[in-house]
Amino acid sequence: MEHPRYSTKEIATRGREIYEKQLRQQLEPGNNGKYLVIDIETGEYEIDDDGDAASLRARKKNPDGVRYGMRVGYRAWGRIGLGGIKAGS
Repeated sequence: MEHPRYSTKEIATRGREIYEKQLRQQLEPGNNGKYLVIDIETGEYEIDDDGDAASLRARKKNPDGVRYGMRVGYRAWGRIGLGGIKAGS
């Protein structure tokens, strides 16, 4: 799903950059397998064993936020959405 301000590729790129530069060192390895949702505009994030719970909390924080979702320590579940996490890459 395209976002009005960002392409899907740009959301994914920014989400991964925030994770690698700001979050990875503090979140791995103690949170491996947990779901992480990052607001690419603010850098705020939510982490949970339940991906839907993390997504809902992130949406409540900033309903208009642009979010990138992933699993800590995994290459999968890198999905993008406006309102919540949507199926994707």
